[in-house]
This record gives sequence, structure tokens and C-alpha cells, in this order.
Amino acid sequence: MSTLPSELEPDEVRVWDPFVRIFHWGLVACIALNEFVIDDGERVHQWIGYAASALVLARIVWGFVGTRHARFSDFWPTPARLRAHLADLLAGRHGAQAGHNPLGALMMLALLAVVLALGASGWLQTTDAFWGEEWLQELHEELAEALLGLAGVHVAAALLMSGVERTNLVAAMVSGIKRLRPH
Repeated sequence: MSTLPSELEPDEVRVWDPFVRIFHWGLVACIALNEFVIDDGERVHQWIGYAASALVLARIVWGFVGTRHARFSDFWPTPARLRAHLADLLAGRHGAQAGHNPLGALMMLALLAVVLALGASGWLQTTDAFWGEEWLQELHEELAEALLGLAGVHVAAALLMSGVERTNLVAAMVSGIKRLRPH
């Protein structure tokens, strides 16, 4: 059944606002370009890295002032939330949550931290104090590899949880609307 953009079905919830979706796909584009298209050391590589860092900084601000499900307070992975989520998964209770589940929140925070560390290590390589430092170049490369590994786990987990929760998480990150289906 087709609905107007403001109308939702009873099992649908507006989760990801336009800023979160633009941030997400913009960051995906920055990472993909710098890893698979642009050569390291090119000026455009640096600017794409700065853009990725700026996106993350903007997302951090949005985590405090944004819409309900964008706020860190909505999904911060406290030990109690993590224990409850893991207990639910182990017990076979895995209904979809409106925002990030605690493990998804941990992944998101890890991805944000690694992107910022990449931006910082990349920028430091352009300064007089750290120009040509091999250890910093190696750190930057290891952070890039870690980011790709985390991104791979993120994609695999999103696909796995889409099946487990019976909700299309990728479509939700495109449309902003998550369908919460009962089990």
C-alpha cells in the first residue's frame, strides 16, 4: 500500500532523519573514494579525508542536538544495555529496536573514532613536525585497514540483523523509515 511521506503504517517508525542519512552515505562515499579510487598522497585524498572528519564532527554535534534517534542518549551502549541486549540475543529474543541496538551503537562509535584518528594522523603528516615520519604513515595505513575491517563487520552485521529482526536496515538508512515487524 502506498502512503504519502507523512503517513506511516502502524509498524513503521521514522528513525533516521535526513541529516543522519546524508552523513552516513556521505561518509561511505568518502571512505570508498579514498580507499578504492583516489591514490594516497594526492591532494584530493587529503581533502576527502578532511571532509570525512568534518562529517564525523558534525555527527557528534548532531548526537547531542539532533532528532530523538540521532541522539547519543537514545542509544548509548551502557553496560546494562549491552548485557540486556546480549541476554536477549542469547535467549532468542531479537525484536527490532527503533534506533541502534547496543552492539550497533558500539560499532558506530568505533567507526567514528577510527575516522577521526585517520583524519588526525593524515593531517599530522602534512605538518613540519611530522612530515615524513614513517611511524605516522604506518599508523595511518593501519587505521585505514582497521576502518575497512570495521566497515565490513558493520555491513555484515546490518545484513545479518536485517534477517534476524525481519526489517530491512539498508532500506531504512535510505528512506529513514524502519519497519518494526513482530516475531
